[in-house]
Amino acid sequence: MSKLNGRVALITGAGRGQGRSHALRLAAEGADIIAIDICHDIDTVTYSLSSADDLAQTQKEVEALDRRIVTAQADVRDRAALEVAVAEGIAAFGGIDIVIANAGIMPAIAGEEDDRTFADVIGVNLIGVRNTVEAVKGTLIAQGRGGAIVLTSSSAGLRGYAGAIPGTGYVAAKHGVVGLMRRYALSLAPHLIRVNSIHPGGVTTPMVTNDALIALMTAHQETLDDYKNAMPVDHLEPVDISNAVLWLVSDEARYVTGVTLPIDAGHSVR
Repeated sequence: MSKLNGRVALITGAGRGQGRSHALRLAAEGADIIAIDICHDIDTVTYSLSSADDLAQTQKEVEALDRRIVTAQADVRDRAALEVAVAEGIAAFGGIDIVIANAGIMPAIAGEEDDRTFADVIGVNLIGVRNTVEAVKGTLIAQGRGGAIVLTSSSAGLRGYAGAIPGTGYVAAKHGVVGLMRRYALSLAPHLIRVNSIHPGGVTTPMVTNDALIALMTAHQETLDDYKNAMPVDHLEPVDISNAVLWLVSDEARYVTGVTLPIDAGHSVR
């Protein structure tokens, strides 16, 4: 029997990368999907973000697994637009059980970001996570059947970095996600809603494998050295993160809440 039959999962940043991987992994276990992505670039981000075609491809691949999916284009920084997208998805499926606040950016900027870049990173990676939870928690509580929320942080949410990458905004936002997770884990526990954060290391997605970031890291050897993993692998694959997400949202982890889970080939303990 599939682990998530009859459940509905909301995923932000679902157009590609880890978000698409999470959508496919959960759909393969029986979940229907509400997939949200910005589908346009942000000026301060040094690589291209997901497109409408990317989100359509996620839809196609989920449907190929014989699962239902509703897609929407929304910027997680825009609380009102996000709430509309979430409400439409919940209405289509009649409820929601799982939330993956995954949308994130990491501009390739050497040294300290300018104020605009910092604000964009905080806006997507921290405020966007809060907006996502706030858009769904009322429904989760009102349903009275519990739920599971996973917030995507990073290895940069567990330690600081002195090198060129990641920037101050990214490190601050990913640490802030841990604070959000712990606050929500406590406040939502009486409703049997579990909240955890995941902390991936480097993953082979466009956020990490883009030309701008590769060039910057190549120019800063100290950054490359700081990113080495304890295990002899350079990068994880998106499915490695999705497998952990699946466990956290399944009944196998029914009493796991308030956890910061590294999935990083030992990077955080190196």
